[in-house]
Amino acid sequence: MPFRPEDLKPNRNGLIAYAIALVVVVVDQVSKLWFLGLGLQEGDSIPVLPFFRLTMVWNPGISFGLLQGHGQIGRWLLVVFGLAVVLGLAWWIRRADRLWAAVAIGLIMGGAIGNNLIDRVRLGMVADFLDFSGLGFKWIFNVADSAINIGIAVLLIDLFLAARQPAAPPATPKSS
Repeated sequence: MPFRPEDLKPNRNGLIAYAIALVVVVVDQVSKLWFLGLGLQEGDSIPVLPFFRLTMVWNPGISFGLLQGHGQIGRWLLVVFGLAVVLGLAWWIRRADRLWAAVAIGLIMGGAIGNNLIDRVRLGMVADFLDFSGLGFKWIFNVADSAINIGIAVLLIDLFLAARQPAAPPATPKSS
């Protein structure tokens, strides 16, 4: 069966997912523009709370700094991978029949667009700056990373809860 653009037409939950993705992209990009406007250099840090700092880190890899050091090839492979993820999520959205699954997909999609598409195409890497090392969390991340991780957690919970619910009885056909 060939792909048709109308195959991506979402239902109500799909529209919610797209709206959430848009909000994540906007908040992620605005927060990065604001933070980069502070003019901090790599490793510079601003204390905000006893357990939270704003720390400048450039991440050419993926989550938790994985796949760093692959240069331009790695950059464009991550862009292609991010695009494939976004397209796959867009296809999944058209079948989003549970609200929490749609929320999760929207969070993941928005994070993938913010980090893996916009930042990598525009900057070649991702700006990370949310530093909760005061709580023992050693990674520095951003809004898009947060959205992806929260989205995955919500999706796993939704899938677990959906699997525990009994299946709906099949609809009986009406006779004419």
